Amino acid sequence: MFDFIQFDTAFWSFVVAITLLTVTPGVDTLLVIRNTSRGGLRDGVLTSLAICAGLFVHALVSSAGISLILLQSAWAFSALKLIGAAYLIWLGMKSLLSARRARGLEVEAGVVRQYVSLWQPLREGFLSNVLNPKTVVFYMAFLPQFIAPTDPAVLKSLWLAGIHFVIANIWQIGITLMVGGAGRWLAKPRVSRWMEGITGSVMVLLGARLALSR
Repeated sequence: MFDFIQFDTAFWSFVVAITLLTVTPGVDTLLVIRNTSRGGLRDGVLTSLAICAGLFVHALVSSAGISLILLQSAWAFSALKLIGAAYLIWLGMKSLLSARRARGLEVEAGVVRQYVSLWQPLREGFLSNVLNPKTVVFYMAFLPQFIAPTDPAVLKSLWLAGIHFVIANIWQIGITLMVGGAGRWLAKPRVSRWMEGITGSVMVLLGARLALSR
């Protein structure tokens, strides 16, 4: 039943790519830093868990699309993978262009701690992720590169989303624990530039490799 779980080259390529994407400062990082500054460790951890829970929603949506394409033909699935590879290259080029602009995150300073409902950071984190169309488009383009036509699309997508869930939470909760220093460090344009540059380069190379592979 779980024959699709293989720790092969494709799996480790996924881990490397998704890790680099996770540690690149963005909306999720900013929300975790903001909520931790506002409500402390509890709010930061809950925000991170809620953000990452949204990944499973995107995995289900993308796997439904992948399953429909698989029902059509192997050619359609190959076309989807080629389109996905092109999208990854486009994302990489976009990151490289962002690196040249060297814009950091706008992290609020001097936020006064305040008590909020337990559900507020959960709601903010979950909705921030689920309502972000870029995430589901990315999953639709990214996951097929690591799903074989013989794999159960839904289970494999959820498995990959689970790996992403663990990696993202380790990173974001780590930021929560060090929000003072880490927040200011991540906000620096130089840090953003290097992270965007590394991520962009890896995404372009990964997309090119996938486009050229059979």
